[in-house]
Amino acid sequence: MVARQDLTTDPGLQEQLLQARRGTAFFARKLNELPDAELDGGSLLPGWTRRHVVAHVGYNARAIARLVEWASTGVETPMYPSVAVRDEEINFGATLSPIALRNLFDHSAVHLSVDWRDLPDDAWHHTVRTIQGREVPASETVWMRTREVWVHAVDLDNGASFADIPASVLERLLADITSAWAARGTDAGLLIKVSGTDRTFGDPDAAVVVAGPLAGVVQWATGRGTDGVTAGAGPAPAAPKWI
Repeated sequence: MVARQDLTTDPGLQEQLLQARRGTAFFARKLNELPDAELDGGSLLPGWTRRHVVAHVGYNARAIARLVEWASTGVETPMYPSVAVRDEEINFGATLSPIALRNLFDHSAVHLSVDWRDLPDDAWHHTVRTIQGREVPASETVWMRTREVWVHAVDLDNGASFADIPASVLERLLADITSAWAARGTDAGLLIKVSGTDRTFGDPDAAVVVAGPLAGVVQWATGRGTDGVTAGAGPAPAAPKWI
């Protein structure tokens, strides 16, 4: 039997799908390295155990799959009824048995991947709405999932680091974060420079220049550490809130 392929013929979208699936595989590897007992341990996210991270990533796949279904059928199927419902779902998922929690991640990831596979080219342009209320084309769901799996693999606090994330993902993530800061007006006076390159992000007229390797400045911008990141001769200031 010949394996079924993604219906989309867009090379750029095919590459994005590959990056999302690679991120899913990376998260799965870091999760599978954890014994069941260590799922109760803390994550890099305040107030969340590793269980919360796994539950979030699993339910996130289901939520994004609902947007893909919306694009496919034209029937509105929101990610979640509300932010409160999403939070309750995560807290419930964190109470599941280890095997149920692992199955949640595995099955939801496969479901989403299959839904992407079977979405025809024209449907990728259909408009859906995120939990934040943004109206985006269905193709945006691929990036939404990509950043979730790569960043939360680090949040499992099981040896993964931002240096493990592909440069293309890091650059797009940094562009997203600085754009969010600009939209909220919290980026004034702050410019990010990627060491060893001419790439800059943020306010070009900034009084404070934060510099470091790409992985380091993204780690800093997401509020997950300041390793190797400086501002002039001193340590980097706290990053503005991302999400």
